[in-house]
Amino acid sequence: MSAISLAALALMVGAPEIPNASAPKLPEAPAIGRQVAMLGSPAVPDTDGGQDAIVVEAERQTPAGDPLEHVNETSFAATQAVDQALVGPVAIGYKHIIPEPVRNGLRNILNNLHEPVVMLNFLVQMKPGKASETLGRFAINSTIGAAGVFDMAKRRTFNLPRRPNGFADSLGYYGVKPGPYLFLPLVGPTTLRDLLGGAADRLVLPLAVGKPFSQPAYTVPSGIVGALNRRVEIDENLHQLREQTSDPYAVLRKTYLQNRQAEIDHLHSHARGEN
Repeated sequence: MSAISLAALALMVGAPEIPNASAPKLPEAPAIGRQVAMLGSPAVPDTDGGQDAIVVEAERQTPAGDPLEHVNETSFAATQAVDQALVGPVAIGYKHIIPEPVRNGLRNILNNLHEPVVMLNFLVQMKPGKASETLGRFAINSTIGAAGVFDMAKRRTFNLPRRPNGFADSLGYYGVKPGPYLFLPLVGPTTLRDLLGGAADRLVLPLAVGKPFSQPAYTVPSGIVGALNRRVEIDENLHQLREQTSDPYAVLRKTYLQNRQAEIDHLHSHARGEN
């Protein structure tokens, strides 16, 4: 299998490359159950006492934010089939073969390379304090952190935690609506706003620096490593999603949209009194 094919399959897992570079947090098992109940799942008959029970099934309606629901569901089902047959086993093999410190180091390198994008968006959002902190993180991790292998900036000595950000966040911060929800084979869950913002994020380094960030020798391996790391990180939640919900697609959509809105709201909550 070619490197490009492996990269495509790795990205088809549905662990999204969303603008802030963090995978959506799926709810824990009890929360999943509550969300499924809210989505109109059929009532369970009460068989105690031998009396007949009335089962009420709520008709599922297409949410206003998901006009392409049937197309998205087909894409989701196909992606999950590929994941269960190929990508998931490859990711678990990667987890067992590559020691955790090495995986963490690779993840840290990719996160560090994203810091200039984070800094730029804090400037766009008129948050010079956060932009300065991000620049400090990048400088510390790029030097004493061995080119980002070690996240030294988050340690108590410096106390500069990673704060994800991206152009989709900036759009949302200034009131641009998410647009239609999409589930794309090579992207995963996203919205039109997040798709466009993520594309802008990925153009920053190639346009500002050029080589090697504009070459397949960098983009393909980094895409594979990033996708495999994300797949390993969400493995447990993905199993919960598949096994403990009657409608995994709807739960993932709800969780993704809620998480993204929470991230935009968090930016606004710090707009006053903290730059």
